[in-house]
Amino acid sequence: MRSRMIGQIMKIPRLARRLLADRGAMIGGILVLGLVALATIGPRAARHDPTACDIDRGLSAAGAPLPPSGDALLGTDELGRDVWARVIAGAGTSLEIATLATALALALGLAIGLCAGYAGGGIDRALMRLVDLVLAFPFLLVAMLLAALLHGADLAGTIAPIVITLGVIGWTTIARVVRGKAMVIARSEHVAAARALGASPARIVWRHVLPNVAGVAIVLGALGFAQNLLAESVLSYLGLGPPPPAASWGRMLFEGRTYYQTAPWIALAPGIAIVVAVVGFNLLGEGLRDALAPKDAR
Repeated sequence: MRSRMIGQIMKIPRLARRLLADRGAMIGGILVLGLVALATIGPRAARHDPTACDIDRGLSAAGAPLPPSGDALLGTDELGRDVWARVIAGAGTSLEIATLATALALALGLAIGLCAGYAGGGIDRALMRLVDLVLAFPFLLVAMLLAALLHGADLAGTIAPIVITLGVIGWTTIARVVRGKAMVIARSEHVAAARALGASPARIVWRHVLPNVAGVAIVLGALGFAQNLLAESVLSYLGLGPPPPAASWGRMLFEGRTYYQTAPWIALAPGIAIVVAVVGFNLLGEGLRDALAPKDAR
C-alpha cells in the first residue's frame, strides 16, 4: 500500500508537466481559476448588494434599466439591481450547486460502478439495467420532473432540489465507465493474489480497484461539472433553480429575455459567463483525460 501511494505521488509532477504542455488545458485552467476567484473574492469587491432594488438610482426617469457606466459596470436590470454584482453572486451559486451535484453523482456512480464491475454476474446485470432505465428517459424531462417534485417538498426554499436532481440523474455515465475499468482490474493478477491471501471483497475494492479508477473518475467529474453548470442554468431559466431573490445565471437570462432589444446587457452578461464557465471546465476535463491517458493511447 505504501509503495502504491508513493507511486501515485510521483505521478503528480508528470501530470502537471503534461497539463502545462497542453494549451487547451492551460486555457481551461485559467478560466476555471478566474471563475473561482470571481466567486470567492468578487463579492468583497462588488459595490452593490446583488439583491438590493434601487428604483431611484438604478432606473431611468422612464423606469428603464440603466446601461453600463462607471457606477454600474454592467448596467442595471429591470428592478434597478446591479448586473455585475448579480453575475458575481450567480457565480458563487452556480459553483456551489455544480460542486455538490457533481460530488453526489461521483459518489453514486463510483459506488454502483465498482459494485457492478467487481461483483459481476446477476448484480452486474441488475445494476446495468438500472442504468439503462435511467438513460431511457430524456435528461431534461427527468430533471424538470424531479425538480418540480422536490420544489413541492419542504426543501423548496433551498438549493437542495436542484442539487439532488442533477446528482441523481448524472451518475449513469460515471457508473458505466467505472464498471468497465473495474471489471478489467478485478480480473488482474494482483487482485487474484490479494484474493488468494484472504483479503475481503471490500478491502480489495478499497485498496486495489478504487485507486486504479480514480483517474478516470477525476476526468468524468470535471466534464460532469461543466454539464451540471449548464443544466443548472437551464433549470433556473425554467424557474426550477434557486428561489429568488438569490442570483442565478439562468434566472438572470430568464429575467432579461424581454429586454434583449432595449437592455441586452441584462441577458448578455450571464450568457457570456455561462459560456466561459462551461468552456473552461470542458477544456480542463479534456486536458486531464489526455494527461492521464496511457502513453501508448495518446
